[in-house]
Amino acid sequence: MSYIYSFPPIADARATLLILGSMPGEASLRAGEYYAHPRNHFWRMLGTLIPLDPAAPYAQRIAALKASHIALWDVLHGCKRAGSLDANIDKASHIPNDFAAFFAQHANITHVFFNGSAAEQIFRRKVLPFLNLPHLVYLRLPSTSPANASYSFERKLEAWQLILQRDAGSGVEAGEELQFLQRN
Repeated sequence: MSYIYSFPPIADARATLLILGSMPGEASLRAGEYYAHPRNHFWRMLGTLIPLDPAAPYAQRIAALKASHIALWDVLHGCKRAGSLDANIDKASHIPNDFAAFFAQHANITHVFFNGSAAEQIFRRKVLPFLNLPHLVYLRLPSTSPANASYSFERKLEAWQLILQRDAGSGVEAGEELQFLQRN
């Protein structure tokens, strides 16, 4: 099994929130695009929340994210994984992205939303201990992956609406709200 590598972040200086996945799946890696699997709900989800056409060309979807002040990235820069499932990521192979540099360049970000539990768990173990950014609010959302079949699109959408509320989790200590959505 050889290493696979994620994409550069999608972000500009106006970004106020960051959505983090774990590592692009095989379909995304082949296409060179975030969330390229046709059954992944990511683009459809965002298309109901912000002015974004999920069927638009990739460059237009990226422009819509930026216009909505949303940054997109993955927790891992590289890893070894058989297939596309997060469960198949070799834990000993994790190479996290450089979040200290990212947050230094994107100082307006106040919220980090994890697209699923794998992204949150890897970030918590491999990144959070090395960051000193107490102003950031972290929230885990249900994965948009087709592997998360236990959540309907409607149930995912209900949770994902939190990205529209820039004050979601305000007043909660960083890290405490990571379990917030798992109670529902």
